[in-house]
Amino acid sequence: MLRQVRLWLAFVAIASMAIGIEARADTADIDAALDHGLNWLTAERDDLGAWRSEYGPGITGLVVTAYMRHPSGRYNADSPEVKAALDWLASLQQEDGSIYDPDSQLPLPNYNTSTALMALSAANSDAYADVVRRAQDYLMMSQTDEGDGATPEDSNYGGIGYGSNPDVRDLSNLTFALSALQESGVPEDAAVWGKAVMFLERVQNNSETNDQAYAGDDGGFIYSPGESKADVDSQGRPRSYSSMTYAGLLSFIYANVSKDDARVQAAHKWLQEHWSMDENYPIGQQGLYYGYHTMAKALSAFGEDTITTSDGETVRWYDTLASHLLSLQTPAGFWPPNDADRWYEGDPVLVTAYSLLALEAGYPAP
Repeated sequence: MLRQVRLWLAFVAIASMAIGIEARADTADIDAALDHGLNWLTAERDDLGAWRSEYGPGITGLVVTAYMRHPSGRYNADSPEVKAALDWLASLQQEDGSIYDPDSQLPLPNYNTSTALMALSAANSDAYADVVRRAQDYLMMSQTDEGDGATPEDSNYGGIGYGSNPDVRDLSNLTFALSALQESGVPEDAAVWGKAVMFLERVQNNSETNDQAYAGDDGGFIYSPGESKADVDSQGRPRSYSSMTYAGLLSFIYANVSKDDARVQAAHKWLQEHWSMDENYPIGQQGLYYGYHTMAKALSAFGEDTITTSDGETVRWYDTLASHLLSLQTPAGFWPPNDADRWYEGDPVLVTAYSLLALEAGYPAP
């Protein structure tokens, strides 16, 4: 299959050079791509009716959410494509409200609960109402705060990690958790949002609001307090990178911080200056599909149709992203695995889910 994928990507590259500029995507093309991708995923279900269940519910949660967010609204909790998967997700709920499989290859309570909660809440069924409520309570309980002996002065305060290591809190897991909580209807006055903002400030390179010594001043985001997957800059400070800056922008907005707030504007400015479809700046292809997914959610939540790049060009970001993703989709319907196989992006099921969710997040309103 990988040989076929490489041939397809070579064809796409040649075709793109021939026409110079990609045609603007329209909703008919996007609808066809969504249907093609979901049809491929339907055929990829395992014996449980789930996807990659050996890894636990994480990937299944993302895939089911992609069905639920189809712009036509044609899928629901009883749709045969997802019914078994939804029931399986609900069956994995533990006594503390978390949703994960402790015997799976990726027993990560917080990450798995977040993606499962997204799917179960998007199904909007009374059958899962109690499961959703208990999962919400679990995620809010998993946030580092006074209950863990932490104080607001601690750099991890307000953060959430995978759940497998009590000492690690990171922006990626916090964003998944905040997305699940916001999309499942946790009220704006819940304490989780204000605590999250304190953590977000400490993973933003903005020394005016980040009280940690490692903070830079470019407005972008890093992975966790003092750590970046993009290494360090010339001054030894953790380097901002695109996917985490999209995650930070989205998290600020979900945590009810105004788009006009200086912290939000600084993140948006960084993203405009480093706009790219070709890489997860500056770490190349690593985490690229995750970046597309988070880009679409963040810029959609920000609420503007265009961005202005560093060279002054005004770009309709969703049209550009949709056209790019449509150009990558294979004739079989899936998106090609990422050759930079980090964070499981060598799996076509995962990257197809990310691509579909990206297309759905910015889909034009009727």
